[in-house]
Amino acid sequence: MQVSTIGIDLAKNVFQVHGLDAHGKVVLVRQLRRKQVLDFFGKLPALLVGMEACATAHHWARELMKLRRGCSTSCATAIPAETVSTTTTVARRSQLRMPTHL
Repeated sequence: MQVSTIGIDLAKNVFQVHGLDAHGKVVLVRQLRRKQVLDFFGKLPALLVGMEACATAHHWARELMKLRRGCSTSCATAIPAETVSTTTTVARRSQLRMPTHL
């Protein structure tokens, strides 16, 4: 399992993480508590982390960049229209197409 890109859904206490390999296949799905986030990313090799722009996205991007992780934020309109109607955020985030560049 070689994760090359991670999408993270930022929340107040529990974050949802989806890891993709180089072919775009989901190879990691995990929930992390706030205090586990930096430890989790610190153990991973260099990769791109994508997140939806929100009030705390810039804070987390700065913290992850300290760990030498590439970060990208995108607005909610980057989510494909057919996934917005789903009932769970987890389903939306797993289908969010993160940019592959920094």
